[in-house]
Amino acid sequence: MTETTTPTTPISRGRELTIRAILLGGLLTLAFTAANVYLGLKVGLTFATSIPAAVISMALLRYMAGSTILENNIVQTIASAAGTLAAIIFVLPGLVMVGYWQGFPLLETTAITMLGGILGVLFSVPLRRALVVDSDLPYPEGRAAAEVLQVGAASAEGAEENRAGLSALMWNSIVAAGFTLLTQMKLAGAEVARWFAVGSGATGIAGGLAFALFGVGHLVGLSVGMAQLVGMVTGWWVLLPILTQGGLGGGTGDAETLANTVFRADVRFFGAGVIAVAAIWTLIKIAGPVLGGIRSAMAASRARQGGQALAIEEQDISIGWVFGGSLALMLPIGWLLWTVLAGGPLAGSSMILIAGALVFIIVIGLMIASVTGYMAGLIGASNSPVSGIGILAIIASSLLLLGLLGRAGGETEINAMVAYALIVTGLVFGIATISNDNLQDLKTGQLVGATPWKQQVALIIGVIFGSLVVPPVLNVLNETVGFVGVPGAGPEALAAPQAGLISSLAKGVLGGDLNWTMLGYGVLAGIGFIIMDALLGRAGKLRLPPLAIGIGIYLPMAVILPVVIGAVGGWFYDRWASRRPNASFAHRMGVLTATGMIVGESLLGVFYAGTVYVTDNDAPLAVTGAGYAPYAPWVGLILFVVLVWASYRRTRRLVVTTP
Repeated sequence: MTETTTPTTPISRGRELTIRAILLGGLLTLAFTAANVYLGLKVGLTFATSIPAAVISMALLRYMAGSTILENNIVQTIASAAGTLAAIIFVLPGLVMVGYWQGFPLLETTAITMLGGILGVLFSVPLRRALVVDSDLPYPEGRAAAEVLQVGAASAEGAEENRAGLSALMWNSIVAAGFTLLTQMKLAGAEVARWFAVGSGATGIAGGLAFALFGVGHLVGLSVGMAQLVGMVTGWWVLLPILTQGGLGGGTGDAETLANTVFRADVRFFGAGVIAVAAIWTLIKIAGPVLGGIRSAMAASRARQGGQALAIEEQDISIGWVFGGSLALMLPIGWLLWTVLAGGPLAGSSMILIAGALVFIIVIGLMIASVTGYMAGLIGASNSPVSGIGILAIIASSLLLLGLLGRAGGETEINAMVAYALIVTGLVFGIATISNDNLQDLKTGQLVGATPWKQQVALIIGVIFGSLVVPPVLNVLNETVGFVGVPGAGPEALAAPQAGLISSLAKGVLGGDLNWTMLGYGVLAGIGFIIMDALLGRAGKLRLPPLAIGIGIYLPMAVILPVVIGAVGGWFYDRWASRRPNASFAHRMGVLTATGMIVGESLLGVFYAGTVYVTDNDAPLAVTGAGYAPYAPWVGLILFVVLVWASYRRTRRLVVTTP
């Protein structure tokens, strides 16, 4: 069947899904995935890979004949999917920590990562129409990646504006990268914090000096920023002072340790409860559009089968392939789960456990794909609290096992149930991480005019590449330094904080000592936030998305505060831009300014992760001693404020002087 084009689609689109794009995406996968695995296990953070991949791709492909923006988009899509899949490390090391695995068996680890990831791609195909095409979600990183690609492919038309845009992008990338390098050298602090007593309790104020977070705040806008501010205030300045009372014993003691301990033990569970009820509410709200997207995809599939030509931007992977592929994947997943149970203490209940897990993966997986896709559209893939979804998934899978088997049995049976819950959660977590990333990539594709089905194939290729990289890297790290709490781990053992938390949660649910109280309070608060948002909408006031409030409670203040400040700064800039004669160009220059901030810090993140891995040193670039440490945060704060002010001032000058 031949394809026709719409009037807005060029007759000759040029290269897109090419062998060289696949190979370059695969090469970037090796570096980005390995770096993300190590950094995530070391400090509990990963970096978004789509923008660095887009920048590197443009730098290399520009010297090759016939390269196009669509080909660059395929490269960043493959590298982004693979790099994001590294977040599976937030679950799988728990199997070593609980003693079920001694290492990471290649076949099982690859299967969990690949099967969950491919399901994530398939589940997100019908979501594209609902959450990307027919949605006004900001997709900050998707838009930023598109701006990078569009400026890099600057056409002759509008040359002056393109030069100004490229100047804004490059300037802010250099500024962000330079500042990030100074923080890694310890010449400037990466965070400013002040901790203090409140009666016999404690709280504080902390803000990360991160250009990437500030840029994300500009892109997500004031509504999301203010919602996160409400969440931050609720968690740190309402809950913490109450929950920590009596902890300092008359106002003396370590306020920082007390505040952070209670935040991790109680406040994050409160935030997880808010996220849970907000996620359910989000599912209810987007159920109609999602079902409409599925119906639209089915109608498009029938039209193509009937010989009707579709516009290129409507050509997703056939919904028949999505349904058939998802059901076909249940066979290898069922085999994987059977091998896990065979010969173990739960072998006698294999059939019911496998059947329950398959239904769980399909139903919960679809729900989580929708929620994480929505969250990525709301605040960006990097800031989306996927670990919070992991918390909810491990609780749900553990409750499933309790419902199927009860709590009868000894320690051996409980440990086997914990391991099984972690593996099922690993599969669901693969769906979550990929859906969290895919819709950002598909938004980028929509903005640059990509063919959806080609980009979706590239996403599957990226998942396969990433699945082959993750297991050997995990094994090398396990055999060389190990994980904290595992017998035989060395002095430089990796903390793997999320994996430790998630495995502890499984033990808590199955052992009966989970912090249900704070989760329950969070659910009640979440209902209140939903009602508040609805009332604000009815009154025509600024909306406060409940999911963004939950994220503001769940994530540390050091992450949330710069996003909030960036949202306010972006709002002031946009007010100025809207009064310019060339308002659309002025707004785009603001987007490019924020994008440059994300690009610069992201590229330095790749460099830093690789340096940490090679040197096995937490601070490989540090040039200052302990005596300088008290001054570094204030140097960083002053420099950060000056550079942000200078960056926006320069952008405004470019807007004014560009004809």
